[in-house]
Amino acid sequence: MTTAIVVGSGPNGLAAALTLADAGVEVTVLEAQDRLGGGASSSELTLPGLVHDDCSAIHPLAIGSAFAKAFDLTAAGLTWRWPEVQFSHPIDGGRGGAVWRSVETTADSLGTDGRSWRRLFGPLAERFAGLSADILQPVLHVPDHPVQLARFGAYAALPVPVLGRRWETPEARGLFAGAAAHTFRPFSGLLSSSIPLALGASAHALGWPVAEGGTGEISRAIIELATARGVRFETGVRVDSLDQLGAPDIVMLDTSPRAAADIVGDRMPARVARAYRSYRHAAGAFKVDYAVEGGVPWTHEPSRSAGTVHVGGTYEEIAAAELTVSKGRMPERPFVLVGQQYVADPTRSRDGVHPLYAYAHVPAGYSGDATEAITSQIERFAPGFRDRVRATHVRTTADFESGNPNLVGGDIIAGANTARQLVFRPRTTLHPYATGAPGVHLCSAATPPGAGAHGMCGYNAARYALRHA
Repeated sequence: MTTAIVVGSGPNGLAAALTLADAGVEVTVLEAQDRLGGGASSSELTLPGLVHDDCSAIHPLAIGSAFAKAFDLTAAGLTWRWPEVQFSHPIDGGRGGAVWRSVETTADSLGTDGRSWRRLFGPLAERFAGLSADILQPVLHVPDHPVQLARFGAYAALPVPVLGRRWETPEARGLFAGAAAHTFRPFSGLLSSSIPLALGASAHALGWPVAEGGTGEISRAIIELATARGVRFETGVRVDSLDQLGAPDIVMLDTSPRAAADIVGDRMPARVARAYRSYRHAAGAFKVDYAVEGGVPWTHEPSRSAGTVHVGGTYEEIAAAELTVSKGRMPERPFVLVGQQYVADPTRSRDGVHPLYAYAHVPAGYSGDATEAITSQIERFAPGFRDRVRATHVRTTADFESGNPNLVGGDIIAGANTARQLVFRPRTTLHPYATGAPGVHLCSAATPPGAGAHGMCGYNAARYALRHA
């Protein structure tokens, strides 16, 4: 029987293990930490009974992925929940923009910019099932839906400031800027519109759901399906070298490229090792979890029903903040992503107190304290927020990396979304999962399609490994 060892149990390592086991491979998963799941986990971080997501929280691209279609996680008890508003963007004066599942409802709310929003996102949302099949795999491939991909690519190639000229109102421009900030990079680069386009289209086509009971339920469901197929799990096992693994037929590394180079050692060709060690990571995240009595009093009413709230002010303010972070400086008013998972999943709350998830974009490895900057940004658009906070929990860039070595310098998206790394990640090759060492493959979020579509990197990598076993 073919045997495999998966190093790392983040969502991609788990997906790789399940995919291999489903094909009849005997699989063992080794995890250095004392629990499985990596960033796809949940904890009681503030007050007893409040469920907070540790890292990944909102899942715009998960449910329509090939992995989700291949393995029915709902059969293992996973339940998806959707907020009324998929994401919102407050601006000063109680104004703001909001995105509903309905393109028409969203367009109607945007006034003079509604027609342009409808013309861009309507066709993408209508054909998103086919489009996602192409964008959730390596960029260089023979497309299944070439016309749809070409339409998407024509817009995705544009820098954010160019595509952003479609809109004139602060509300619509703010919505696009908030989605664009998910790239963790300056807006000016080529292909910088690709991620906000995909996120906006998915919001209309699939919504931005959360897992009932916390993101950890996604890991639990995958583990249940994998265990039923004979996968073995071992925690507290740190792998530093292939020599520790014996002689399995397949090795899957759910690690950062640098860690993969260290583990494979001299068995990795020098050119591959150099590429892995020079892999560019993104800026960092500084996260604060709050226990908030009564929820956040946003002055922009739709934000109170939004699963995700992008906080940062106008398009221009966010663009400036992201540029400042890219230069290694901490902005006075950083971009903050706020997760209100409880509006879709009230089981996470207790007695009128809700778990609030918030992180700011900060320079990689930032050693300062961004707690006040995050709180002030929320207070700016929700006066009285401070008075409702009953407890907090802080996770610095160093905390992210110490808890999960894949999150280098607090990089929670596993790699800078530069134009080059959007096309070629983790290195310039037509075989992004191959490490150059026979039978050894990289399956982390540093491979296509990257962070965001839980399981797809591992699913794609495992399918590649099976073809080349």
